[in-house]
Amino acid sequence: MQRKAYVSGAAVLLAALLAGCSGGSGVGSSAPDSKGGDTGTTAPAAQPGKYRTLPEACGAADHDTLDSLLPGIQQITDETQQEKEYEGDATLTYDTDRRDGCNWKVESASGTDRLFVDFERVVSYDNAVSDDSKAEELYGAKQTAADLPEPATSTSASASGDASPSPSGSATAPADGNTGAGGDNGTASGAPSAPTASASASETPAALQPRVLDDLGDEAFIDDKLSTGSSTAQQRTVTVVFRTSNVIVTIEYAEQPTASANTPNSEEMQDRARKLARKLADKLNG
Repeated sequence: MQRKAYVSGAAVLLAALLAGCSGGSGVGSSAPDSKGGDTGTTAPAAQPGKYRTLPEACGAADHDTLDSLLPGIQQITDETQQEKEYEGDATLTYDTDRRDGCNWKVESASGTDRLFVDFERVVSYDNAVSDDSKAEELYGAKQTAADLPEPATSTSASASGDASPSPSGSATAPADGNTGAGGDNGTASGAPSAPTASASASETPAALQPRVLDDLGDEAFIDDKLSTGSSTAQQRTVTVVFRTSNVIVTIEYAEQPTASANTPNSEEMQDRARKLARKLADKLNG
């Protein structure tokens, strides 16, 4: 009877020890990256973005496109120098799968043309926020910073996706540039009681005003600014920004004529910039 009681006690002790080992093993098998306060009901991580790599920015535009945007290239007679201009200058980056950009600057007898192309692949490090949502947030900040005019509410506004906002919020403002404004400061030379017009309102037809585009990527906008630099020649800069999934693409196209009397043509520059944007969107989706 004494021996039997001893064996039963040993069995109970062994069972307790085994149970303790089993419990310790369960704690050690928890996920090493589990968040604090996790109760075992972890929500699934947000979806990653569509894109994992980026195109090479300096190779994104073909020669024909660059000839259109930078006409001075065709005037270069030295083939080695011409090829160098086609190649552009890559911007400094530490991870070309996250960001890649390229600059071109070509001078000619008629003026100077500049082009900048930038690809940014957005990655969210928050499990609750998808890459697309983070990219949408960053794109929104860019559009807000552009301070686009309010869309026109007049029934005369275009029904297309490029419906243009009326300058300075007025549907009756003239769109032919005959406001008497000069340069970037928009100072009117007419009656003192006339409201001050912005550079874009006084120099850019209503249909070409900065606006949202509905035919490019998931969301896009175009900006158009006319400014006067250190010289009397006016420089026009057209910017197109669009987002496709978790990639944001920025195009900046600037032209400054040599002659101070010349003003870069808004319609032509916008058309060239938008054509390039569509080609870049196709390249991303290709």
